[in-house]
Amino acid sequence: MDVSEAITSRRSIGRLEGDVDPKVLEELISHAILAPNHHLTQPWRFTILTGPARERLGEFWARLTADERGLAGEEREKWIEREKSRPLRAPVLIVVSCPVDQDPVRAAEDHSATAAAVQNFLLEAWARGIGTMWRTGGMAYHPEVKRFLGLDPSDLIVAMLYVGQPAMAPPKARPRELEKAIRWVTE
Repeated sequence: MDVSEAITSRRSIGRLEGDVDPKVLEELISHAILAPNHHLTQPWRFTILTGPARERLGEFWARLTADERGLAGEEREKWIEREKSRPLRAPVLIVVSCPVDQDPVRAAEDHSATAAAVQNFLLEAWARGIGTMWRTGGMAYHPEVKRFLGLDPSDLIVAMLYVGQPAMAPPKARPRELEKAIRWVTE
């Protein structure tokens, strides 16, 4: 699959299963980190969770948020049951993060470089027949989750990548509006 085909055919896959070889994950990350990066700061960090680590994260998140919401009884148990399954959506969960530099320009550049690395990962995975889903949400922004993962609370989680073998057909492409994306300046 060439780059153009990977870009135009890649889709987020909501149901993922099976195993992904750790060596393949390392190869995908080795391609991801070839992303453009001003001053070669290499800000990206890939925290890979598999097996029971995903379960521990889910349990931690579910109880943390149930406590924060002050839930009790049956309502609490239903909440925990639903929330603890979030990291189990795929056999591999990769948390992609970067430090937030004191210099706002470098912080923005590092964030952009990390996002570019995520896109490289997604495209390379798709070209190899591996499905992915890029998510964030409350878990990605919570300082206690960052501590749980061994990250600094000031780090930015750019993506929570769900990775596995596609267990569904790719969804149809949603239209993009090219005319809204381009502004020509000729003089």
